[in-house]
Amino acid sequence: MFGITVRDHFMVAHSFRGEVFGPARRLHGATFVVDATFRRAELDADNIVVDIGLATRELGEVLRELNYRNLDDEPEFAGVNTTTEYLAKVVADRLAARIHAGAMGESARGLSGIEVTLRESHVAWASYERGL
Repeated sequence: MFGITVRDHFMVAHSFRGEVFGPARRLHGATFVVDATFRRAELDADNIVVDIGLATRELGEVLRELNYRNLDDEPEFAGVNTTTEYLAKVVADRLAARIHAGAMGESARGLSGIEVTLRESHVAWASYERGL
């Protein structure tokens, strides 16, 4: 299995509901470093997994939709604990939609999966992996 990874970051504010979250139940900020890894079993006709420039651009577009937002105020996240794990899935699903729409080129349709990792610090991160 081949893979390439591109990286970007985004910043949000949010709060959580539930005793398990302790002080994170209060509004707080988070800066996430995001790694998006694209996978395929065989390289395409140009011997690449996916165009790195297009992958970088599309990751940036997905993150711009979230950047500098208070997620508590966003209707799509109403009633949702926007944990690191959950946000990794949101990013992966949005990237998958862009791939299916052709935003990363025709060759990207040969991708078999994506893994998105959100790093919230040097000691804690979460990932979500999905097929395409």
